[in-house]
Amino acid sequence: MRAPPATAGRSRLAGWRPRARLGAPAPGGLALPAARPTASFLYAPRGVWLGEDLLVAADSGNHRILLWHGRPERDGTPADVVLGQPDALSEGPAAGGRGPARGLHLPTGVLVTEGRLVVADAWHHRVLVWDRVPESPDVAPDLVLGQPDADSVEANRGGGCGPTTFYWPFGVALAGGRFYVADTGNRRVLGWSDGLPSSPDTPADLVLGQPDPQARADNRGGTPGPASFRWPHDVTGSAHALLVADAGNHRLLGWSPHPTADGDAGLVLGQPDAVTCGESPYAGGRADRLRFPYAADWDDGLLAVADTADNRVLLWDGLLANGRDAAGAPDTTVGDSPAPGDGPVRGSAPPAGAVLGQPTFAEIGENRWTAVGPDTFCWPYGLSLRGERLAVADSGNNRIMIWERHP
Repeated sequence: MRAPPATAGRSRLAGWRPRARLGAPAPGGLALPAARPTASFLYAPRGVWLGEDLLVAADSGNHRILLWHGRPERDGTPADVVLGQPDALSEGPAAGGRGPARGLHLPTGVLVTEGRLVVADAWHHRVLVWDRVPESPDVAPDLVLGQPDADSVEANRGGGCGPTTFYWPFGVALAGGRFYVADTGNRRVLGWSDGLPSSPDTPADLVLGQPDPQARADNRGGTPGPASFRWPHDVTGSAHALLVADAGNHRLLGWSPHPTADGDAGLVLGQPDAVTCGESPYAGGRADRLRFPYAADWDDGLLAVADTADNRVLLWDGLLANGRDAAGAPDTTVGDSPAPGDGPVRGSAPPAGAVLGQPTFAEIGENRWTAVGPDTFCWPYGLSLRGERLAVADSGNNRIMIWERHP
């Protein structure tokens, strides 16, 4: 018998407070980065990964990855390791022109799995893998996915879209033993059922959002639906479920169990149904609506979503608990649908249970339309949830925020 959803008996929605800020020290003022990079200042970070004793940040505007070995407990703690640049004072795409072998161009998604560091080097159209998390700076990656070698950086390998190519891969994830890439510019999600591939020539065995590995049209060349993407940007999930942050359609799509073939999603967050994809930039916020959700992460019953254009993070408790929906009913298998349109679509998810960065669900202003504060956001672009801690790439404020839950 499956366990009841996490909402039964406990809630992790309350008690979240900021613990530390890394980057621009600007509460009450402007959050401007340093004119020259340092090990402490960030410029428009778009990705973050939080471990027990490790923090990884995609310092996207400076085209580098920063690593903190240990748990940063105080504001402004400098990073221990810099990747993608020769030192902590350098910036620019491809290591300031040195070349792509050790350089990056707008890195976004970051992940650590089984001691390996994975980076979505988005504008180089590739995913980089280090077999060990580097403890010294300027270390070259051990594996390049999406390109034939470490010096190649053309979109889709300089040719057509295929099962081993990327065009702006912004997000990477490991869920249910499967490795996923949000191949944003190709409007699809690629999946490898055996985990992280060992070769750039290993084709994905799952393509979501397109009818075949060569297709790349926005929303499959038509209107939004339960099997289409406009701007898939991040992936998360549990052992039983997969969620894709489809930022351009202002929603998350969910499958449970993990799909084995292209097919309709069975769950929608942020929209009333699977075909509505509107936004209301001049209206107040709502607990059941999203605007450009660029990131999501799930951990032990709790789902966090970066509702980026509304300058907030939304929380759901129990939504993906043990393969059940928020009401406790078994999830419908949608991944084995014969073709898009044939599978059942259950509709929209319940509203979020908590909001961070705004005083209520109705407010959506950048830094609450006041000033940069210790608990405000300006375009939160990436996040990572681990237990009672949440790291947020607060991109518009040029900082990484670490929140903790205090019961």
